[in-house]
Order: sequence, then C-alpha cells, then structure tokens
Amino acid sequence: MSLDLGHHGDTEVAPGLIDLAVNVRHEPMPPWLAQPLMSSLSDLKAYPQAEKATAAVAARHGREPGEVLLTAGAAQGFVLLAQALRGANHPVVVHPQFTEPEAALLNAGHVVDRVLLREEDGFRLQNADVPDDADLVFVGNPTNPTSVLHPAEEIAALARPGRVLVVDEAFADTTFRPGVAGEPESLASRRDLPGLVVLRSLTKTWGLAGLRIGYLLGPADLLKRLAAAQPLWAVSTPALAAALACASPTAVAAEREIARRLADDRAHLTKRLGEVPKVTVAGAPASAFVSVRIQGADKIRLELRERGYAVRRGDTFPGLGADWLRLAVRDTATTDAFVETLTAVIEEQA
Repeated sequence: MSLDLGHHGDTEVAPGLIDLAVNVRHEPMPPWLAQPLMSSLSDLKAYPQAEKATAAVAARHGREPGEVLLTAGAAQGFVLLAQALRGANHPVVVHPQFTEPEAALLNAGHVVDRVLLREEDGFRLQNADVPDDADLVFVGNPTNPTSVLHPAEEIAALARPGRVLVVDEAFADTTFRPGVAGEPESLASRRDLPGLVVLRSLTKTWGLAGLRIGYLLGPADLLKRLAAAQPLWAVSTPALAAALACASPTAVAAEREIARRLADDRAHLTKRLGEVPKVTVAGAPASAFVSVRIQGADKIRLELRERGYAVRRGDTFPGLGADWLRLAVRDTATTDAFVETLTAVIEEQA
C-alpha cells in the first residue's frame, strides 16, 4: 500500500514538453460547446441549478433523472462513494486501474483489498479472482492505464444483491468498434443490475479537465445516499452548461466520430511501438492511451523528458512496476516523431 496513489499524469507535464502523459484530447472546442459555456458566465450571480443538465444526461442514457448524480469531475464520485458507503465490510479494487478509487477509500478509513490482473492474461478481468464476500467492488472499463476493454457481460456478472459494483467508464466515450453504433461494452444504460453504479467523465474527449464535470448513474435510492455526502452546489453553472451540451445528439454523434478517428491513431501507435525493440504493449488497447513495458523505463522516461516528451510513469499503478510507462494516443505525426525518439533512447541505453 506504499505506492504514490496521488501521482497523476499532469505531474509529468511542463512548459515546452509534448504531452503524452495526460489522457485529455488536444483539439479546439466545438462551437456547440464553447457558446453555451461562454453564455453561462453571465449567469454566475445565481446559484447553480442542475435540473436541466440532469434530465439531459438521464435522457442520453435512457434513465430517470433520479438515477443521475452530477459531480465536480469523476474523481468526486469516488470520494462520495467512499464516504457514503463507510459501512462496507469488504471493499475491493481491481488493479491496475486509476488510483483515485483506492485513495478515496483509504482516506475514508476503509481497509482495501486488491485484485491484481495479470499481464500474461492480457490484463483481462478474471471474475473468479473477485472475492464472493466483496460488498463494494471497483473496476475500470476501459481500464486506465492498460486501455483494456472488458466484455460488458463479464462485468455485469459481478453484480449481485448486497454488493455495490462501481464501473469506472471515464473513457467509455473513447471506445469504438466497427458495426457497433454506440459505445461497445458500456453498462451506462443498464438498469436491471442490482447495485450497479457507472461513473462517467466529460473531461477527456472534450478537453474539460479544468472545468470538473462528470456524473454517476445508478439506483435512485443509492444515489440519494451519495448526494447527501456531496457539498451544496457542488457543480458550477459552467460545468452544468457543459453537461447539458455534451448530452445532446450533436455531441454524441461527434463523440462517435472522434472515437473512430482515435481508433485509427491508436492502431498506428501500437503498430509503430511494435517495431521498437524491447517494447511490449499491454493487452489489446481500446482507449485514448496505451501502456508499454520497457526495461529501464524509469531512466527512459527521464531521457524522453530531456528530449521534449512527457510520458506517464507506470510504477504508481498497483500491479505494474518500474518497467512500465503510459502513453497518450496523439496524431500520427506526433506518434512517428515520438517513436523515433524512443527508439534512439533505447538504443543509446542498450
């Protein structure tokens, strides 16, 4: 439990560096999002009112408004779960994944049990590894940092009465599968699974990390408990405007097109990485990032930094180690330049 769970990719970034450390899309904001955000600034004298945005998010996922809780970023959702569910007897976090769920649980006084997915299994979920008596389970899909997308039915099989199953879908909108109209393997619209809570983020695809907007989807009675742990007016008026805009059919269609293009860029990145000696790509990447195993990754990361690239260290993710790095998917030109630099660094350190 001694890992630095509070380390995140933004720590790696500095002025002048090409950012491959943070999994946020680097593109101009579309007018349909920028205009409502700018207009919302004229309404700051009033306290935020979440009803319209909540209803829009609910409609997007085929749910009732009571099954949606807007949050100041997805990370706040982990804190609310940890605080409101202090009575959980056996919390389990499936790793490697985003470290904030475990950090929030520890800060709330929970004793956390870890389930570690294995590289030899492609970091795929193994349901049998989750203890039967676990009454609070966290799993990412697609999982940060491995970028593995687990089958929805395998995750759904973990749901049962008496258990809260939290599925972190912060990157679900980055996934794409030819022939599938929506997000492959998402459980966001499932209302039939007991205790299922799906966590979503709007900050990745739309470049809104500084605005802090996300939401939880789940049973209304459970979300009421979480809302009771949330500060008053926790979501700002501009963030609510973003949530409303990003739930529109225009936004959803744009997300799908962005995810399609991202799949091409990711395929290019994994192909180029496969040409680099001594580099192993984790699993079957399906999101906006990939994890790679390279001997001496700690030194390689620092040398890449000297040559203008920020990448995310992997040793702070439980289940990985000092030979792991996480790389954000960028455009093909950036990828080609990075891979050339990475190859040179590896050859020089051989």
